[in-house]
Amino acid sequence: MNPVHARYPFLASARESVREADIGLAAIVTGEERHAAVERGVERVRRALIDGTVRPDPDDQRRWDTRAELLSYPVARVLVSLVDAPGAVEKYASAEADTAYEQFTADFENPDDGLKSTTDDSISLAALLAEFDLSGAVRETIEGDGYRIAVGEYLPLSSNLDDDSWTLATRQLADGTVKISEDELHDLLREAVRQRVSAGLPTEVPDAIREGLTDEVAELEDTFSEIDISRSIDVIAPEAFPPCVESLMERAQDGEDLSAPAEFALVSFLASANADTDELLALCGVDSDTRAKSVRYRANRVGDESGAQYAPPSCETMAAYGECPVADDEDPTADARCETISHPLAYYEDALAEAEKSN
Repeated sequence: MNPVHARYPFLASARESVREADIGLAAIVTGEERHAAVERGVERVRRALIDGTVRPDPDDQRRWDTRAELLSYPVARVLVSLVDAPGAVEKYASAEADTAYEQFTADFENPDDGLKSTTDDSISLAALLAEFDLSGAVRETIEGDGYRIAVGEYLPLSSNLDDDSWTLATRQLADGTVKISEDELHDLLREAVRQRVSAGLPTEVPDAIREGLTDEVAELEDTFSEIDISRSIDVIAPEAFPPCVESLMERAQDGEDLSAPAEFALVSFLASANADTDELLALCGVDSDTRAKSVRYRANRVGDESGAQYAPPSCETMAAYGECPVADDEDPTADARCETISHPLAYYEDALAEAEKSN
């Protein structure tokens, strides 16, 4: 199997590779021992819904081979179809798209022959455009300062991007094409990935496969069990933030490039507290248009009109990722409230309630 398919399992050639290998999903999930692809599929969904990425856990000592990585994608699609969690499909598709975006933008900075290679795992811009039938719709500008994309392809890709800058009224429209920057082209490709991943989800799952994944679904639903918070927080009070969020906020404002799980934790916490766009960007220390688009995109994917669809990671998860100052063995932060709670939002609610009583 081609390593590029393991990194980009949504490619048509990746699906064809699975078909040619004649590997039945039922055989994978109903075996006596848990298949590596099932193990990785569980991790894929768990990290998607908790951490906003489908990358392997960096603290896990296991190393997934190309076969397990590729096969974990169809397993994950089945799992996310079975899991009883609000907005699971949307969050999963966004996490797959965000991870692909991180990977293909890195690949573009180090170009090679992309899909033609059987020894590398990178992809080229030309190959990705071809994958989504955009080769004839996208061309570099004569001035070399960006790209032009046919309006017929631009509209369905930009329609789900909430920033007002994507509206046609703000664009240079000429000869049926829209001018976009290189970064914006990458944003549209991320959206193309998200739309492809979400297509067909949730999927109908045969009984044999459903029964074979009973334990895995229960394991995931236990992980996603609803935490005991009212979700009615509507106050932004940084002085009441838990130590983990305070640390992430300060690091972001100091210009540190947070890891994907850390940024997800910060943005999802602020979205859960109903921070508006301006508040969220300010608290995340955003000082550039490119960074603002990234943060807005993540905020839009974790939140809805009634608050965040997904709570930020629990205290246990934050500690596992080394983002809990209280659990830092070398330089722990003393905080009595942290000893009584298990989730950053529960900490925040408790701190807000205490502050209100003292006023």
